[in-house]
Amino acid sequence: MSRTRNSLINLTVAMVGEVVAVPIGFVARMVFIRTLGAEYLGVNGLFTSILTMLSLVELGIGPAIVFSLYKPLAENDTKKVQAIMQLYKKAYTIIGTVIAALGIVMAPFLSYLIKDVPDIKNIEFIFLLFVINSAISYFYAYKQNLIIADQRRYVVTLYRYAFFSIVNILQIAFLYLTKNYVIFLVLRIVCTLLENLLLARSADKLYPFLRQKATERLDGNTIQEIKKNTGAMVSQKIGEIVTNSTDNIVIAAMVGTIWVGLYSNYILITSALNGIMGQFFTAITASVGNLGATESKEKLLAVFQKIQFATFWIFGFSSICLFYLVNPFIAIWVGNEYWLSMDTVLLLVILFYIQGMRRAVLTFREALGLYWYDRYKPLFQGVINLAISVVLAPKLGVSGVIIGTVISVLTTCFWIEPYFLYKKGFVAPLKSYYFKYAVYTAITVVTGLVTGAGVGFITGDTLAAFIGKFLVCLFVPNLIFLAMFYHAQEFRYFLLLAKNIVLKKVIKKIG
Repeated sequence: MSRTRNSLINLTVAMVGEVVAVPIGFVARMVFIRTLGAEYLGVNGLFTSILTMLSLVELGIGPAIVFSLYKPLAENDTKKVQAIMQLYKKAYTIIGTVIAALGIVMAPFLSYLIKDVPDIKNIEFIFLLFVINSAISYFYAYKQNLIIADQRRYVVTLYRYAFFSIVNILQIAFLYLTKNYVIFLVLRIVCTLLENLLLARSADKLYPFLRQKATERLDGNTIQEIKKNTGAMVSQKIGEIVTNSTDNIVIAAMVGTIWVGLYSNYILITSALNGIMGQFFTAITASVGNLGATESKEKLLAVFQKIQFATFWIFGFSSICLFYLVNPFIAIWVGNEYWLSMDTVLLLVILFYIQGMRRAVLTFREALGLYWYDRYKPLFQGVINLAISVVLAPKLGVSGVIIGTVISVLTTCFWIEPYFLYKKGFVAPLKSYYFKYAVYTAITVVTGLVTGAGVGFITGDTLAAFIGKFLVCLFVPNLIFLAMFYHAQEFRYFLLLAKNIVLKKVIKKIG
């Protein structure tokens, strides 16, 4: 099966999965809020963030080992893959055990992380259920990553979305019947365990050699490569987690647990958008990795510029929709008492856009294994984010925390990541990247203002008003982008690609 076909299958399955899973997830959140309330929602968001912090134990070992699998898989070197997977298994067994131990130790000290401790029974036991769910996911994850590295992500995706749907449907039913948060969490643990066991079994069928003991030891060069990439990913992992997972902890400690719940609704929406759009980037990562091993740097740069254009279109359009539609959607979904102010929404959209525009760079950096060069960047990013958030949160609340994240990204990731990608990955000047970034951003802002003028004619928070605003946001930005880029080389490339895909399907049906 070709790289292109595999990427298309991965993307198609992931998109279908997101389309099915996102509505189920939103219904589950609505039921959660109506049956358990804002305090449980805040605790759910806080404990999720704490467990993400504990995943620092993983230290970036996973991505480093996955990168080391690309070449032996491409060369069909079964013995080397077997040896790498043996190492992977040992590492993840230790990681899962350590996370469980750290979670148990942390449980008695939870009150120090919460400004207003909610009146929830057995809160330490609830936290331990989160710990169990997180820990067991590591014991079989290494086999999933072999499937992904071999460009068969669709296998993992099918299981993931199937179990996501199953667990959410079961949780909805049991929340209505029992209103019991413990049962809610136990269902999640059972489904996590089953998903991992079934995926491990699928991996064993696809790669029978996994059931055999490795007969070959890893060579020194491979071990050194894994150590080097793991060392680079340690700081990457720390910075990523501090940037993305301390927000809820800072809000809980300095603003209040209920605000964690309000903020988490918005994060659920942006995460859903990122999940849908991120499938495009996830699906092409392994292909880019193979491209980097076989093609010239000029070809790599040309492909990157096309992906950068697609990134702009996806996240420019989505940012405009998010700004004008998120509060009307919240009002219909869970009620306008769960709104955040428009100032906070604007900051959230700015963060969403600048994080989204990094996706092309991050996809190529990951696929080309360029972790080492910007290994200290995440540490600076994390320190800046945490320091500014702690200073601003007492004065500005949730907005202060978002400002901290925005500033940390602009002062680090915004310039360091593309710099090393162009210098080490493409060996090309960086000016074209920032010029296009500036043009794309200016067009997004102007398009957003024009769209806002159209949305302004529609008033009210009814479902009809939301549909009207949605239609304006759907058509106006895309028509403006189309008018401006119809003759651009990047747009013509994707148009031709789409035509070829449709033509092949037609020919196949006729044949």
